Amino acid sequence: MDPLSDTLFALADPTRRAILARLAEGEATVNELAAPFDISLPGVSKHLKILERARLISRGRTAQWRPCRLETAPLQDVDGWLTDFRTLWNDHFDRLETYPGTMQANDDDTDRSKP
Repeated sequence: MDPLSDTLFALADPTRRAILARLAEGEATVNELAAPFDISLPGVSKHLKILERARLISRGRTAQWRPCRLETAPLQDVDGWLTDFRTLWNDHFDRLETYPGTMQANDDDTDRSKP
């Protein structure tokens, strides 16, 4: 898959989004990340591997600890991709706002041309 698809796939799961929200507060160990969830450590590790594959997290090494940290570059890529669509839809909505006025002007012109 391409990097954007990896990122969107990783963000599709609520558990992974919760892990990212926790990491937005600072580094955490796997045990700290697993604490609020009712899933096994291997289950959390699978989520972390998906986040790591999408480059949304990285794992450091401090002695025997491997703290996880949030990596924001993939999120910035998603934001850039969404910005293109946001611009497109804003243009559509702007044109839609002016449409009733255009229709009213056409109706007025039609009324004036009647004998």
